[in-house]
Amino acid sequence: MGPRDTTIQNLQTAGAATLRFGLVLNLLLIGRLKFEDYEVDNIRPMIVSSPPFARLATRYGERRLARLIGISEILFGSLIAARPFAPRASAFGSLAAAGMFAVTLSFLATTPEAWQEKRREPKLSLVGQFLVKDIVLLGAAVVTAAEALREGWRS
Repeated sequence: MGPRDTTIQNLQTAGAATLRFGLVLNLLLIGRLKFEDYEVDNIRPMIVSSPPFARLATRYGERRLARLIGISEILFGSLIAARPFAPRASAFGSLAAAGMFAVTLSFLATTPEAWQEKRREPKLSLVGQFLVKDIVLLGAAVVTAAEALREGWRS
């Protein structure tokens, strides 16, 4: 392996570690917010516009549903962070997070507040901007899942 290959490998390793750290940090911090009343208010438009989540909110209440989502985010983030000593658990956390981000991206289609009204072409609102970042987080979750699975299968 030459110096270029080493540099590329080092960049890839640093990038994967940064992706993992950013993903974990996002999940832990945003999961923690789900226990705050203002965050329940913030996610309400997305929850009530999504048929499955609207039913869950009616059944369990918005505050309890937000807390369940928060617990899931904290759990997934914690599992992803466990990669050094539990790569298979980390892969599960990454795959679960990828599923969660795919679901939240569906809110772009179900939440009227995701798009600015009275525009000729579609333009994201603040809610839409909040949601569209989940494309990057979904990609990070897929990358970290593959990395953790590769490590888990070696051991």
